[in-house]
Amino acid sequence: MKKILSLSVLALSLSIISCKEEKKTPEGPTQMERVMAIHDEVMPEMGKLGKLVGQLKAKVDTTEVGQQYEAAMKDLQEAHVSMMDWMKEFGDRFNSDEILNGKELTEQKQKWLNEEEEKVQVVKDQINNSIAKAEALLAKAKEE
Repeated sequence: MKKILSLSVLALSLSIISCKEEKKTPEGPTQMERVMAIHDEVMPEMGKLGKLVGQLKAKVDTTEVGQQYEAAMKDLQEAHVSMMDWMKEFGDRFNSDEILNGKELTEQKQKWLNEEEEKVQVVKDQINNSIAKAEALLAKAKEE
């Protein structure tokens, strides 16, 4: 009788365990992973921003072309500040478990993540556009 009871408990336990709903892994990257991928895509460009600022600074003067170099240089500097500000705010809002380990977010933090995804996309565009503008000006200067 003990044997039958033990086997019944074991069978019941196994059926409960096997019936538990498996946690489904999301298809594709999570929103946090997408945000971090955008950051990781443009972060290497930060060195290029500094290099371009140095090249443009040497060409700034009071002429019309010199003023274009200055405007492009300021765009690069603003893009750099935007990235630094975004990273600080992002780091203030989320902890490493949420960022790196996929810890579940509270409702408020999910709203913040939605905002941060939009902000980092704007920063990415600002960085890429300022680099393109600066490189085009510098290329034009080499042609002349």
